[in-house]
Amino acid sequence: MASVSYGPEAIVLVLAAAGGAGLGLTLPVTVAIAALLAVLVASYRQVIAAFPDGGGAYAVAKAHLGHRTSLTAAASLIIDYVLNVAVSIAAGVAALTSAFPVLLPYTVWLCVAILVSITALNLLGITESARAFMVPTIVFVVGICTVIVAGLVRSEPASVSTGAATVLDAHTVGVLLLLKAFSSGCAALTGVEAIANAVPSFQAPKVLRAQRAEVALGTLLGVMLIGLALLIEKFEVHPIDGTTVLSQLTEAALGHGIGYYVVQFATVVLLALAANTSYGGLPTLTKILADDNCLPHRFAVRSPREVYRYGVLTLAIAAGVLLVGADGNMNALVPLFAIGVFVGFTIAQVGMVRHWLLVRTAGWRWRLALNGFGALLTFVAAIVTTAMKFTAGAWLIVLVLPALVLGMERIRGAYSKIGAYRRSDEVPPPPRPRDAVIVVPVSEVSDLSCEALSAALSIGKDVVAVHVCLPGESVKAFTKAWEAWHPEVRLVLLEDSDATVGGPVARYVRENFEGRRKVVVIAEVDPPIGWNRVLPSHRSDELERVLRRMSDTVVCHLRVQVG
Repeated sequence: MASVSYGPEAIVLVLAAAGGAGLGLTLPVTVAIAALLAVLVASYRQVIAAFPDGGGAYAVAKAHLGHRTSLTAAASLIIDYVLNVAVSIAAGVAALTSAFPVLLPYTVWLCVAILVSITALNLLGITESARAFMVPTIVFVVGICTVIVAGLVRSEPASVSTGAATVLDAHTVGVLLLLKAFSSGCAALTGVEAIANAVPSFQAPKVLRAQRAEVALGTLLGVMLIGLALLIEKFEVHPIDGTTVLSQLTEAALGHGIGYYVVQFATVVLLALAANTSYGGLPTLTKILADDNCLPHRFAVRSPREVYRYGVLTLAIAAGVLLVGADGNMNALVPLFAIGVFVGFTIAQVGMVRHWLLVRTAGWRWRLALNGFGALLTFVAAIVTTAMKFTAGAWLIVLVLPALVLGMERIRGAYSKIGAYRRSDEVPPPPRPRDAVIVVPVSEVSDLSCEALSAALSIGKDVVAVHVCLPGESVKAFTKAWEAWHPEVRLVLLEDSDATVGGPVARYVRENFEGRRKVVVIAEVDPPIGWNRVLPSHRSDELERVLRRMSDTVVCHLRVQVG
């Protein structure tokens, strides 16, 4: 629903380059987009019925088109989720600055503040419910419909927005301009696939309810797009710096009163909620991909607040880079949006064609024809959108999409090698004990050293204490203190050869005790949380990094808590 706030503007921004003649074609271009929307809605009703467990393009591709194609679908979804956050926040801030122009110089800061707020809420596990979406969605839809009806009834604008016209490169009306306007306006179709991704979220009967929701979404979206296109032509709206097209239409239809601010505020809220939906979708998708060994397994780990924090943080960082890179400009981000969407659309429809060829249930021929026609349209739209928007930033998507697929394939290959080494599908031999030596690095005679040696003696009888003689240290003083303590543990003094502790200890462990299991006990004081964490020397971390590369060595980290 929120895409109507930037879809029509993307069309106007292109057609305005041809002056009044170009703007007069806003309605035909919008009708063409609405026709594509109708085909997509009909096609995705078939996806919902065939894949009631959800997953959309990824599920279809995984079932019928192979692993690499499913990863392409997943990569397009990842790109869409990130762009949805960036575009929704930028569009929301544009609506806010249109209502309050004094905020325009702070566009980027407002975008970043909203992004950080949404991210923080999701990291804290504060999620929305379906009911939370209902009121702002209803207010937004009613507001847009009111704008359309009031605008169509008026013979002249109630109020006219003023400001400097956006500077555009002059063009004449031609096929390329129309194709460019069509590809820009197709950003309004983002989200059509969302219902197919989330069929399990519906109440029973799930498939029927999801299909009805898909039709309702398509109908409302189509009506709003065509209605706004009629108003654009009627009021001869053209791009103005710092003011959105939707803001101009609202002002022309309702005046600059309370109705105008209600619609603008509803737009801001709905766009924020639209951005927030990615925080539910992307972390869940990355969790599925991690379970399939296509992303690092940490993406499948939940925090104590039941949040996939790595997915949330990755989404926030990527969207933040886009927002800052685009200077918070909605129109710089919208051209990137539709490409990934159409890739997903095409994969889903091609997969459904193969599905009907395999199952051949009643009515499969007309269903195949519908999905085949949808695949052809979305494939052509993807090519047109990429070609028309390539120099406007689409090249970035062309590079990122295959890079994501390649990266996920390499991760899957790495996990395959790890799985082969672990041989988890075989019954291992029974575990057997091995003679072990326990090595304890000590830096001084203290209670910490006592704790470390006590822990080592609890593990085994053969304990060796090692001390690295660092430059400037009095080895004689340390030896004297050790003899006075007399812990009845053998002490080995190691020469410092590379200004580190880890190197000498690792060499000693590697060059001695051949054929025995080596256990190294590392003790350190664990300071209180906060800035105190920077106080220790972190020599223990350096030591652990070196030792964990030795496969026959067990590293035990003993942390002594400080109150």
